Amino acid sequence: MLSARPARRRAPPTTSNSHSPCNASDLLVRGVSPFLCQTGRVTDSPLLIVGLGNPGAKYADTRHNIGVMLLDELASRISPAPASFAVHKRTNTEVAEVRHQGRRLVLARTRGYMNVSGGPVKALATFFKIPPADIIVAHDELELDFGQVRLRLGGGDHGHNGLKSVSKSLGTKDYQRLALGIGRPPGRMDPAAFVLKPFSRQEAGDLPFLLADAADEIEKSL
Repeated sequence: MLSARPARRRAPPTTSNSHSPCNASDLLVRGVSPFLCQTGRVTDSPLLIVGLGNPGAKYADTRHNIGVMLLDELASRISPAPASFAVHKRTNTEVAEVRHQGRRLVLARTRGYMNVSGGPVKALATFFKIPPADIIVAHDELELDFGQVRLRLGGGDHGHNGLKSVSKSLGTKDYQRLALGIGRPPGRMDPAAFVLKPFSRQEAGDLPFLLADAADEIEKSL
Protein backbone atom coordinates (compact mmCIF):
# COMPACT_ATOMS: atom_id res chain seq x y z
CA MET A 1 0.00 0.00 0.00
CA LEU A 2 1.45 3.34 -1.04
CA SER A 3 1.05 6.35 1.16
CA ALA A 4 1.50 9.13 -1.37
CA ARG A 5 1.33 12.08 0.97
CA PRO A 6 4.60 13.80 1.81
CA ALA A 7 5.86 13.84 5.38
CA ARG A 8 3.98 16.55 7.16
CA ARG A 9 4.36 18.42 10.37
CA ARG A 10 1.95 16.85 12.79
CA ALA A 11 2.35 15.29 16.16
CA PRO A 12 3.34 11.62 15.82
CA PRO A 13 0.40 9.39 16.75
CA THR A 14 0.26 7.99 20.22
CA THR A 15 -1.05 4.60 21.19
CA SER A 16 -3.74 4.25 23.76
CA ASN A 17 -3.04 2.43 27.01
CA SER A 18 -6.62 1.16 27.11
CA HIS A 19 -7.02 -2.36 25.76
CA SER A 20 -10.22 -4.00 24.64
CA PRO A 21 -10.73 -7.47 26.11
CA CYS A 22 -9.84 -10.53 24.06
CA ASN A 23 -12.30 -13.27 23.31
CA ALA A 24 -12.57 -15.61 26.28
CA SER A 25 -11.22 -18.50 24.22
CA ASP A 26 -8.11 -16.45 23.47
CA LEU A 27 -7.49 -15.97 27.18
CA LEU A 28 -8.18 -19.57 28.22
CA VAL A 29 -6.86 -21.58 25.31
CA ARG A 30 -3.88 -19.46 24.35
CA GLY A 31 -3.02 -18.39 27.86
CA VAL A 32 -2.79 -14.75 26.87
CA SER A 33 -2.80 -12.23 29.69
CA PRO A 34 -5.66 -9.67 29.50
CA PHE A 35 -2.94 -7.07 29.85
CA LEU A 36 -1.61 -8.09 26.43
CA CYS A 37 -4.96 -7.91 24.69
CA GLN A 38 -5.45 -4.89 22.47
CA THR A 39 -7.78 -4.16 19.60
CA GLY A 40 -7.09 -6.66 16.83
CA ARG A 41 -6.57 -10.37 16.61
CA VAL A 42 -4.50 -12.37 19.07
CA THR A 43 -2.20 -14.94 17.53
CA ASP A 44 0.94 -16.79 18.51
CA SER A 45 2.15 -16.78 14.91
CA PRO A 46 5.02 -14.25 15.01
CA LEU A 47 5.62 -11.46 12.56
CA LEU A 48 9.29 -10.65 11.98
CA ILE A 49 10.04 -6.97 11.35
CA VAL A 50 13.63 -6.24 10.34
CA GLY A 51 15.18 -2.80 9.96
CA LEU A 52 18.06 -2.65 7.48
CA GLY A 53 21.07 -0.40 7.94
CA ASN A 54 24.80 -0.20 8.56
CA PRO A 55 26.49 -0.55 11.97
CA GLY A 56 28.27 2.11 13.99
CA ALA A 57 27.95 5.79 14.83
CA LYS A 58 29.34 6.76 11.41
CA TYR A 59 26.17 5.56 9.68
CA ALA A 60 23.58 5.99 12.43
CA ASP A 61 21.99 9.17 11.05
CA THR A 62 22.31 8.42 7.33
CA ARG A 63 19.48 7.84 4.86
CA HIS A 64 20.50 4.20 4.42
CA ASN A 65 19.72 3.55 8.10
CA ILE A 66 16.11 4.68 8.06
CA GLY A 67 14.98 1.06 8.40
CA VAL A 68 16.81 0.77 11.71
CA MET A 69 15.34 4.11 12.81
CA LEU A 70 11.85 2.73 12.18
CA LEU A 71 12.46 -0.11 14.62
CA ASP A 72 13.12 2.45 17.34
CA GLU A 73 9.80 4.15 16.50
CA LEU A 74 7.97 0.82 16.72
CA ALA A 75 9.67 -0.07 19.99
CA SER A 76 8.54 3.24 21.49
CA ARG A 77 4.88 2.31 20.82
CA ILE A 78 4.90 -0.84 22.90
CA SER A 79 2.93 -0.38 26.12
CA PRO A 80 3.08 -0.18 29.05
CA ALA A 81 6.83 0.28 28.53
CA PRO A 82 8.88 0.67 25.33
CA ALA A 83 10.46 -2.52 23.99
CA SER A 84 14.15 -3.00 24.70
CA PHE A 85 16.55 -4.72 22.32
CA ALA A 86 19.13 -7.34 23.30
CA VAL A 87 21.94 -8.82 21.25
CA HIS A 88 20.91 -12.11 19.64
CA LYS A 89 24.28 -13.74 19.07
CA ARG A 90 23.03 -16.63 16.95
CA THR A 91 21.73 -14.24 14.29
CA ASN A 92 24.08 -11.24 14.74
CA THR A 93 21.10 -8.96 15.33
CA GLU A 94 19.49 -7.02 18.15
CA VAL A 95 16.06 -8.44 18.97
CA ALA A 96 13.00 -7.48 21.00
CA GLU A 97 10.15 -10.02 21.34
CA VAL A 98 6.86 -8.29 22.15
CA ARG A 99 3.10 -8.40 21.72
CA HIS A 100 1.43 -5.43 20.12
CA GLN A 101 -2.22 -5.12 19.15
CA GLY A 102 -2.66 -8.80 19.92
CA ARG A 103 0.12 -9.94 17.59
CA ARG A 104 3.41 -11.49 18.59
CA LEU A 105 6.21 -9.44 17.02
CA VAL A 106 9.92 -10.08 16.67
CA LEU A 107 11.59 -6.71 16.12
CA ALA A 108 15.15 -6.99 14.81
CA ARG A 109 17.89 -4.51 13.97
CA THR A 110 20.73 -5.80 11.83
CA ARG A 111 24.26 -5.41 13.21
CA GLY A 112 26.20 -6.20 10.04
CA TYR A 113 26.62 -4.18 6.87
CA MET A 114 23.76 -3.59 4.46
CA ASN A 115 25.19 -5.73 1.65
CA VAL A 116 25.16 -8.86 3.84
CA SER A 117 21.75 -8.37 5.47
CA GLY A 118 20.41 -11.60 4.05
CA GLY A 119 22.34 -13.93 6.35
CA PRO A 120 20.94 -12.44 9.58
CA VAL A 121 17.40 -12.27 8.17
CA LYS A 122 17.55 -15.92 7.10
CA ALA A 123 18.97 -16.87 10.51
CA LEU A 124 16.13 -15.03 12.27
CA ALA A 125 13.51 -16.71 10.08
CA THR A 126 15.00 -20.12 10.82
CA PHE A 127 15.42 -19.56 14.56
CA PHE A 128 11.88 -18.23 15.08
CA LYS A 129 10.33 -20.53 12.43
CA ILE A 130 8.84 -17.65 10.45
CA PRO A 131 7.89 -18.07 6.76
CA PRO A 132 8.88 -15.35 4.25
CA ALA A 133 5.30 -14.05 3.95
CA ASP A 134 5.42 -13.15 7.66
CA ILE A 135 8.61 -11.11 7.33
CA ILE A 136 8.58 -7.32 6.88
CA VAL A 137 11.88 -5.75 5.80
CA ALA A 138 12.03 -1.98 6.34
CA HIS A 139 14.41 -0.14 4.02
CA ASP A 140 15.23 3.18 2.37
CA GLU A 141 13.82 3.69 -1.13
CA LEU A 142 15.27 6.02 -3.74
CA GLU A 143 12.33 5.51 -6.10
CA LEU A 144 9.84 7.09 -3.67
CA ASP A 145 9.81 10.79 -2.82
CA PHE A 146 10.85 11.69 0.68
CA GLY A 147 7.86 11.14 2.96
CA GLN A 148 6.16 8.41 0.92
CA VAL A 149 5.67 4.96 2.44
CA ARG A 150 4.81 1.69 0.68
CA LEU A 151 4.13 -1.73 2.18
CA ARG A 152 3.75 -4.63 -0.21
CA LEU A 153 4.46 -8.32 -0.65
CA GLY A 154 7.19 -9.16 -3.13
CA GLY A 155 8.49 -6.92 -5.89
CA GLY A 156 11.87 -5.88 -7.23
CA ASP A 157 14.89 -4.64 -5.33
CA HIS A 158 15.39 -1.44 -7.41
CA GLY A 159 19.14 -1.82 -7.04
CA HIS A 160 18.97 -1.97 -3.23
CA ASN A 161 21.83 -4.24 -2.14
CA GLY A 162 20.22 -5.04 1.20
CA LEU A 163 17.09 -6.37 -0.50
CA LYS A 164 19.21 -8.28 -3.02
CA SER A 165 21.00 -9.99 -0.15
CA VAL A 166 17.76 -10.81 1.68
CA SER A 167 16.12 -12.25 -1.44
CA LYS A 168 19.16 -14.39 -2.19
CA SER A 169 19.42 -15.74 1.36
CA LEU A 170 15.70 -16.46 1.71
CA GLY A 171 15.58 -17.98 -1.76
CA THR A 172 12.49 -15.95 -2.62
CA LYS A 173 11.26 -12.41 -3.21
CA ASP A 174 7.91 -13.20 -1.61
CA TYR A 175 8.43 -11.38 1.66
CA GLN A 176 6.97 -8.03 2.67
CA ARG A 177 8.91 -4.82 2.06
CA LEU A 178 8.22 -1.57 3.84
CA ALA A 179 9.78 1.11 1.64
CA LEU A 180 10.47 4.50 3.21
CA GLY A 181 10.97 7.14 0.54
CA ILE A 182 14.17 9.17 0.66
CA GLY A 183 13.94 10.60 -2.87
CA ARG A 184 16.55 10.80 -5.62
CA PRO A 185 19.92 12.51 -5.17
CA PRO A 186 20.26 16.06 -6.49
CA GLY A 187 21.97 16.70 -9.81
CA ARG A 188 24.53 14.09 -10.75
CA MET A 189 25.30 12.89 -7.24
CA ASP A 190 26.05 9.18 -7.06
CA PRO A 191 23.09 7.42 -5.39
CA ALA A 192 25.56 5.29 -3.42
CA ALA A 193 27.03 8.45 -1.91
CA PHE A 194 23.60 10.02 -1.37
CA VAL A 195 22.24 7.19 0.79
CA LEU A 196 25.31 7.33 3.04
CA LYS A 197 24.84 11.01 3.84
CA PRO A 198 22.75 12.42 6.71
CA PHE A 199 19.32 13.86 5.98
CA SER A 200 19.11 17.54 5.10
CA ARG A 201 18.01 19.94 7.83
CA GLN A 202 14.49 20.12 6.40
CA GLU A 203 14.28 16.33 6.00
CA ALA A 204 15.55 15.81 9.54
CA GLY A 205 12.73 18.02 10.81
CA ASP A 206 10.13 15.94 8.97
CA LEU A 207 11.75 12.57 9.67
CA PRO A 208 9.74 11.82 12.86
CA PHE A 209 6.52 12.15 10.86
CA LEU A 210 7.78 9.85 8.11
CA LEU A 211 8.74 7.24 10.70
CA ALA A 212 5.34 7.64 12.38
CA ASP A 213 3.55 7.10 9.05
CA ALA A 214 5.64 3.98 8.38
CA ALA A 215 4.88 2.58 11.83
CA ASP A 216 1.19 3.30 11.18
CA GLU A 217 1.35 1.17 8.02
CA ILE A 218 2.71 -1.76 10.01
CA GLU A 219 0.10 -1.38 12.74
CA LYS A 220 -2.69 -1.33 10.15
CA SER A 221 -1.43 -4.67 8.81
CA LEU A 222 -1.48 -6.45 12.19
